[in-house]
Amino acid sequence: MTLNRSLAAMTLAALLMPASPARADVRADEKTKVELAGMLGGVMKMFGGRAARDGVTSTVIVKGDRKVTLNDETGQIIDLAEEKVYDLDLKKKTYKVTTFAELRRRFEEQQRKAAEDAKRADEKTSKEKPAEPDPNAKQVEIDFDIKTTGQSKTINGFDTQEQVMTITVREKGKTLEQAGGMVMTSDMWITPTIKAMQEVAAFDMRYAQKLYGGGVAAGVSPEQMAAAMAMYPMMKDALGKMSTEGAKLQGSAIQTVTKMDAVKSAEQMQQEAQQPASTSSSDGSGSKPTSVSGALGGMLARRMKKNSDENKDAASADKSRANIMTTTHDVLKVATEVAAGDVAVPAGFKESK
Repeated sequence: MTLNRSLAAMTLAALLMPASPARADVRADEKTKVELAGMLGGVMKMFGGRAARDGVTSTVIVKGDRKVTLNDETGQIIDLAEEKVYDLDLKKKTYKVTTFAELRRRFEEQQRKAAEDAKRADEKTSKEKPAEPDPNAKQVEIDFDIKTTGQSKTINGFDTQEQVMTITVREKGKTLEQAGGMVMTSDMWITPTIKAMQEVAAFDMRYAQKLYGGGVAAGVSPEQMAAAMAMYPMMKDALGKMSTEGAKLQGSAIQTVTKMDAVKSAEQMQQEAQQPASTSSSDGSGSKPTSVSGALGGMLARRMKKNSDENKDAASADKSRANIMTTTHDVLKVATEVAAGDVAVPAGFKESK
């Protein structure tokens, strides 16, 4: 599976989802850029090449139960009826078929492996520390807010207005500042509803539901998704809330910038302030891991510190926050004329086993 099927689909599939599928044909040119912080970001930049650094411009076509995504070198056809994914190599003129069943198996396998790796890392760095409470014992609450800012501008030839969606995941009964958690902020520039574009979001949600049962992202590789969910368990809660609330929004997003931030607890901040900069703990967090909403625990504290060190975004002035990832998605142009051949494997392509 290619990196072009990126984590941007997490947010795109959930936002501006129509109440009922439009079932319209659509052809859209889009650009997507994903920036992952910390370890995942380093891996993506290392192996993703120019596409990972600068983003990917692609053509997305939806017709019935098929969705095609094409860029300069690769392509993909998702067929919901066949429950198959066709990965195209446009240079070699070959394609490879993967069933939904195989994708589910990969996802479950990678999720188990990522969780086991994270557990081993935690055990190695906490041998001399008291046992942590059961991470499943804590419950979380999710706050949702959306604001229309009144700002407007023309983007890619579309007249848009700004809406900002904020989703906060925190420990039940405690504030974000007290116990830490996760914040997802989507800055959306929206134009009046483009009916055909709703079909892209509708297809992505249908794919996610059919492949994983919902709550995760269409278009994300099992390896990426499993690793991200193992490192940041609250991500699934945030995405689920975004899916529910995004369905209520009106309009079509021409540009969406989504940031996911992990937030340290007050106790973690206090411990870091009291500890000299030259004497950080062996896990690199600078503080003793605490129960951040239970589900994150010490693992979150260490990875937030690592992400903070590597995140050079000047906007992240708040030391209590560490960026997990930022996705930027632009719709460049939209058309509604789609032929059956546009969503078929190109003539002359041979299957690669």
